[in-house]
Amino acid sequence: MSTSQPHASRPPEDSTTPDRLLHARTGTDVSPEDLVLASGKDLTPRNLEWAKRKLAAEGPAALEKLLP
Repeated sequence: MSTSQPHASRPPEDSTTPDRLLHARTGTDVSPEDLVLASGKDLTPRNLEWAKRKLAAEGPAALEKLLP
């Protein structure tokens, strides 16, 4: 029988996420699809049009405003 402990491989609960993992941008362009999905909406023609307008007005920063 195995004596491994599943909780032993989990990080401690008081650990913090490193800053390098908290950034949303990957250096690539933001697509309307990215913006729709980040907002939690479904990929519909109406939502894609909303995302296109938002990207035109705010640029890639629009995605940063939606993500923590």
